[in-house]
Amino acid sequence: MKPDISQDTIAKWQRIVDLIANVADVPASLVMRTHEPHHSVFVTSRTKGNPYAAGCQFTLNEKLYCYGVLQRDGELTVEDATCDPEWVDNDDMEHGMRFYIGYPLKWPDGSVFGTICVLDTRRNRRALLFREGLQEFARVIEADLELLIEIDRRIALEAELQATLDQLEQRVANRTSDLEEANTALRVLLSSVETSREEYDAKILRQIKGLVVPHLAKLRSRLEGDPAGRAYLELAEESLKSITSEMSGQLTTVFEALTPAEQEIAQMIMRGQTTKDIARTLSREPSTIEFHRNNIRAKLGLKRSGQNLRSLLLSIQ
Repeated sequence: MKPDISQDTIAKWQRIVDLIANVADVPASLVMRTHEPHHSVFVTSRTKGNPYAAGCQFTLNEKLYCYGVLQRDGELTVEDATCDPEWVDNDDMEHGMRFYIGYPLKWPDGSVFGTICVLDTRRNRRALLFREGLQEFARVIEADLELLIEIDRRIALEAELQATLDQLEQRVANRTSDLEEANTALRVLLSSVETSREEYDAKILRQIKGLVVPHLAKLRSRLEGDPAGRAYLELAEESLKSITSEMSGQLTTVFEALTPAEQEIAQMIMRGQTTKDIARTLSREPSTIEFHRNNIRAKLGLKRSGQNLRSLLLSIQ
């Protein structure tokens, strides 16, 4: 589909046909537009004696000068139709136009746009000398047609680019919306997990308090004469207390680095027991307990720091 001819271009062509008519001294200078089977006046010179009005339409046939131009696909010059059997009865003789020079006009793809021509009621030597000028004006009009095609192509490309940008923006908007929905769903899920964890912790707490703690109280009364047994019982109670009070993640991490024996001794240290107390409770030599204390200090980075081990353990509880 070919683009429309802009008003600016039509105004330019009007100046061209007026100039041609004045320079060639002819009553009619025309730009004709072809839409087969019709051939119509597209731009006509504003000169005295010009019988062709813009929009005047003809049916293409062998009796039209312009038909001869299109058939030849090149220049047609008729100096005097009254002396030329081929054109003596052509349709333009109705207006007495026996002199004609015309050239084809084409779109960049080679398809026919129409013709550019001059007509006169007499043999016009001046117009004959201007044939090359008329041909150059034909090239100017074809250059305008090429420019119109390029403008139309760029407009189409811009529209396509804008459509692509709009699609990308919509995709970004959709993706953003999807991410927001995903974030909302994730927050709901995390909230649900947190709630489930709290419910689970509460359940464990209830079970410890309801099923374990009462038995520890009974066990305490049976260990009155057993210091070591009472010490282990107190360790168990302290451990349960840590669980039910949700031992901090930092202390849990620290205990994971210790051996079971070191964990046991660390808990006794936190309760304020001395090396001798711990040794007596565990039936170990004080040197063994001191060995484990040094290992604990080393793992906690307290070696040669002078910081109190119990104070550190209590600070991260």
